[in-house]
Amino acid sequence: MRALLAFAVLATCIGAASAQTPQQQQQPPRPGNANLRPVPDGPGIRSAELQGLDKVTARTQRFYVPVGKSTRFGTLEITVGDCLVNVPEAPPESVAYLTIVDHKPGQAEERLFSGWMFASTPSLSALDHGVYDVRVLSCTMAQGSSPSSR
Repeated sequence: MRALLAFAVLATCIGAASAQTPQQQQQPPRPGNANLRPVPDGPGIRSAELQGLDKVTARTQRFYVPVGKSTRFGTLEITVGDCLVNVPEAPPESVAYLTIVDHKPGQAEERLFSGWMFASTPSLSALDHGVYDVRVLSCTMAQGSSPSSR
């Protein structure tokens, strides 16, 4: 009986996935926490506040990246697919779905990271790079936010 139920659920999921439009399929999968939701609407643009560290120069830079947009940090191109926060009743948390691609001059681009980064535990899913560190600080409604270039 359980096997039949599991098969029915699997068939339903496969059918729903095939019925999605290409744009829906590009949405990042949500983390398994029911308390996470998009930043509440307000003035500004829904954005992820990130911090980058250049390990060679020891310089840090904070920047805002609107959801669905990309920015550059050194040779890295950082794209924010989604940015979620916990409901007010739950402990504070910000989570961003990032795709990070390295564009080293004279070399093929290399995807370094694609997944959810958690502000409260940056080491849980971190970018592993010899020159750069990138971490999520928060998800917010940024005023007049525009991708920074470095």
